[in-house]
Amino acid sequence: MTDGVLLLGRLLMSAIFILAGVAKLLAPAATQGMMAKYGLPVPLAAYAVTVIVELGGGLLLLFGFMTRPVAIVLAVWCIATGLVAHTAFADPNMRAHFMKNVAVAGGFLYVWAMGAGAYSIDAWRRRA
Repeated sequence: MTDGVLLLGRLLMSAIFILAGVAKLLAPAATQGMMAKYGLPVPLAAYAVTVIVELGGGLLLLFGFMTRPVAIVLAVWCIATGLVAHTAFADPNMRAHFMKNVAVAGGFLYVWAMGAGAYSIDAWRRRA
């Protein structure tokens, strides 16, 4: 049962990153404009890194490949993006988004600690 729960957890946690990465991939100008608004120094580079981390990391997590390192990268990503985009704590919506990022980062620490489980590329590679 644990392996099934680990798979479900990976599916649920990866969904937000895959969807966000695809959305950014489909709207590069709007995404780079948003990043410039947040004061990021090189919006094109920030855009490329964002797509790689969100879409790439989400897919790696989904398939359970390099799960533990990906979990650490995504945990740090959640905290970093929360600090960049959601620190207007006077706004209850932004405070909620920041806390969502913190909670998801905590979930990624569980992924790091538990690994991907039996239903993953990581497990298949260990068996091979």
